[in-house]
Amino acid sequence: MSTTTTPPPAKKVNHIGLEVVNYKGSKTTLCAGCGHNSISERVVEAFYELGVEPWTVAKFSGIGCSSKSPAYFLGLSHGFNGVHGRMPAIATGALLANSTLMGIGVSGDGDTASIGLGQFMHMVRRNMPLIYIIEDNGVYGLTKGQFSATANLGSTLKTGTVNDLPPFDCCALALKWGATFVARSFSGDKKQLQAILKTAIAHKGLSVIDIISPCVTFNDHQGSTKSYGYMREHEAVLHELDFVPYFQEIAVDIPEGEVMDVEMHDGSHLRIRKLDRNYDPTNRLAAGAILEEAEAKGEVLTGVLYVNPSKPTFVDQLNLMDVPIGTLPESKTRPSREVLEQVMEELR
Repeated sequence: MSTTTTPPPAKKVNHIGLEVVNYKGSKTTLCAGCGHNSISERVVEAFYELGVEPWTVAKFSGIGCSSKSPAYFLGLSHGFNGVHGRMPAIATGALLANSTLMGIGVSGDGDTASIGLGQFMHMVRRNMPLIYIIEDNGVYGLTKGQFSATANLGSTLKTGTVNDLPPFDCCALALKWGATFVARSFSGDKKQLQAILKTAIAHKGLSVIDIISPCVTFNDHQGSTKSYGYMREHEAVLHELDFVPYFQEIAVDIPEGEVMDVEMHDGSHLRIRKLDRNYDPTNRLAAGAILEEAEAKGEVLTGVLYVNPSKPTFVDQLNLMDVPIGTLPESKTRPSREVLEQVMEELR
């Protein structure tokens, strides 16, 4: 008697032959329903679908609920969890030492806009090649939910306490001081956030993505301006986004005046379909103005606010070689005696 067995179904892989499990991390320990978990899921999807080799990625974080997130994605990548507010300096050093790595930093509104504000601003002005995600919930979730520096004026805590200080807008700061990709999204908007993350992966320069990510424990109540309910009622979507990676055919008919096409440095394309606004995301001044308008209306504007794929990065400005510094021979890293004597002569 003969028996036949049905072969198992072929495993689904991306264009470099990896399964999605290769892009996941450990099981989350964050609160059920936390917006940060949705962001981690979108990161896994974006890196998987674009076929990024996870071992070529370096993850960085500081302190806070948000800074636990890198443990939940890209488990095969490199990672460093720094002290509170100091992630930008660590990421800068690591990526200058090995510019072949793709960097992704995950921070929070406290880690970025309070104790880490100075570090954040220096990273912005240098245009470091890094994806910088701010998981923004407006409170300090690890210390019982006090207001953070991004909490909106007039918003309330669960206790009824009203915030009487104006917020920092991390997108506005990034726009002013040199980031070359600036976007805001909502953790609950899967399609938009995916397109933004994919563009950031393809972008050569600093990508600052401020993601409203509601804290279900301390800041998801009536009176909060960073709750799920508030975002559903006040989110103003700037445009519809689509991303076409370099390995897919680009030949698509683009109706005149309806879709803007931005080519990234690797040949990928960001497709921006206008809704009810005539908006150019390559105009930095216009981006600042539209943020001011949205704030005055009480709207949370989401989408790609600004993109500039041509500005040199800090790595470019330093003329670093395309190999890790630690692998260079002594002849490349140590000046010769003649060069040192020339330097000393110039200093006399």
